Amino acid sequence: MTPTPTVPSTRARRRPSALPALLAVVALTAACSNSSDSSGGSGGSGGSAGATLSGDCAVYQPYAGHAGKTVTVFASILSPESDNLEKSWSDFSRCTGIRISYEGSNDFESQLPVRVSGGNAPDFAIIPQPGLLAQMVKSGKVVKPSQQTVANQAKWSPVWKTYGSVNGTFYAAPMSANMKSLVWYSPKAFKQAGYEAPKTWADLMALSERIAKAGGGKPWCGGIASGTATGWPATDWLEEVVLGSYGGEVYDQWVGHQLKFSDPKITAAMKTVADWMQNPAWVNGGYGDVKSIATTTFQDAGAPILTGKCFMLQQASFYKAQWPKETKIGPDGDIFAFHLPAVNPSVPNPVEGGGEFLTAFASRPEVQAVQDYLSSTDWASSRVRTASGWVSANQGVDKSLYTDPIDRLSADALTDPAATFRFDGSDLMPAAVGAGQEWKSLTAWFAEGQSIQKTAADIDAAWPQ
Repeated sequence: MTPTPTVPSTRARRRPSALPALLAVVALTAACSNSSDSSGGSGGSGGSAGATLSGDCAVYQPYAGHAGKTVTVFASILSPESDNLEKSWSDFSRCTGIRISYEGSNDFESQLPVRVSGGNAPDFAIIPQPGLLAQMVKSGKVVKPSQQTVANQAKWSPVWKTYGSVNGTFYAAPMSANMKSLVWYSPKAFKQAGYEAPKTWADLMALSERIAKAGGGKPWCGGIASGTATGWPATDWLEEVVLGSYGGEVYDQWVGHQLKFSDPKITAAMKTVADWMQNPAWVNGGYGDVKSIATTTFQDAGAPILTGKCFMLQQASFYKAQWPKETKIGPDGDIFAFHLPAVNPSVPNPVEGGGEFLTAFASRPEVQAVQDYLSSTDWASSRVRTASGWVSANQGVDKSLYTDPIDRLSADALTDPAATFRFDGSDLMPAAVGAGQEWKSLTAWFAEGQSIQKTAADIDAAWPQ
């Protein structure tokens, strides 16, 4: 599960004065000349005759012909991340004249179904959970993407298209991606102790035992507390082990409940997690015993790495935002990360991650033009240039655009054509399980020492019939 960020309040917006509006019109006219020459061509679903763009705007010709139109976008992305999102399409809007009106909300997941059922759907929603996408498709209000948007998926690993599909029909183009299969550590601490980032699961376990025997800091720190979402980091640990032990086919069967939590393969994976993150000699450096993992927030979990009280934390790429601002992140810095190895070496490069999907609720030409652009390599490249901390699994994005080492590490893994990529399992499961009983039961597993058998049985019992 990927948590939705929260902020104290929504970002205030004020109505612009007449002068900036006039200057914007002048800038648009200077940068993008519109002529009546019908040779401008349509260039795709967004274009139309009679609008020829020139200068730095010429690259947006395929989307031209809809100046003065407004397209609405609704999502859970809040400021400051949403500020960078809006910057990423600012040149597109300036050149095409299509205004993209963005709204972010802490209550996105609950509000979107209300708006759709009430006849007040946005033109687009950026949906982070395939389960919510399926719910929206069931409403009958989702519009299938244009041929150009479909063609843009050639730059993504085929599995991403399946996550944007419902019952085999493609509805939503992937936009962003995040890498969950990371282990955060301190290169400085490793170097001082003579440790190296392990390449295999066996080496990772051996390193953990070596650190434990050396005394001082514990090998691992961890935290699964997250308010009403407490337990979600533990779902990631189990997902990583299932994928890294058995590969994508078994993972898919488990997520779809063809393979139950009580199946021997899954309980064996839970035993692997217990040997790793419930080993009293290995956890929870800086905070306490195994049970303290349930009461330590995921945001605070990695802090002891900086004080030498623990050496490693398994967390996603977005955990980078939790380190203090003065922390140097890089291969020779205070903090860096390595790819969590496969439990079974025969599973090629297992990568668990999440992402967001652009879902249309309108078919107007300007809406199709925006969808074509936001599903393109050009937009993904623009978003990478805007600010660090955002990654795409679009294989057409030039890797040199990533200036942040964690972003680059994540992009390399997410775009590896040989990788075994799978989406966050709890986001794919029914909400009653993936965002309900699984969180509750895995928390009890850590907090109360509940048995693997009872934990698995309780989750299975919650599965909708």
